[in-house]
Amino acid sequence: MKIRGRVWKFGDSISTDDITPGRFFHLRSNLSELSKHTLEDVREEFAKNVKQGDIVVGGMNFGLGSSREHAARVFKVLGVSCIIAKCFSRIFFRNCINIGLPVIELKEADEVTDGNILDVDLENGILKNETTGKVYNFPKLPSFVLKIINTGGIEEMIKGYGDIEV
Repeated sequence: MKIRGRVWKFGDSISTDDITPGRFFHLRSNLSELSKHTLEDVREEFAKNVKQGDIVVGGMNFGLGSSREHAARVFKVLGVSCIIAKCFSRIFFRNCINIGLPVIELKEADEVTDGNILDVDLENGILKNETTGKVYNFPKLPSFVLKIINTGGIEEMIKGYGDIEV
């Protein structure tokens, strides 16, 4: 799977409360409405201006905090194609994989800036910053994780088996 997108850059310790502010959690059954408030307290214009295929890049411990799956789902609703960070909260990382949203740990994430255009090759663990020309290697995701992502998430993968109701 290859991904190309424009970067939205964020810093360290972006929490699930930053991603989906608690005061909007009454909208959790309506992801389309909830997604309109994604990262509102960190970068007010994000949800209004993010485009299909854009890439979110964070720093250390992206997605820390509660285990709310909505924090991962709103990115998918908004069309974010991939989230890259120096490291992730493990629960958030797994929630993204479960819904088929690629997540990449890149120790050089600080070198990527807002508006850069990135080409990401998930199968080979290669990221090219088209804006700067720099090429980075990242730990390849295991084949079973790539299968989950390529299928669109755990639910879609299970539906593909045909005899299991989700």
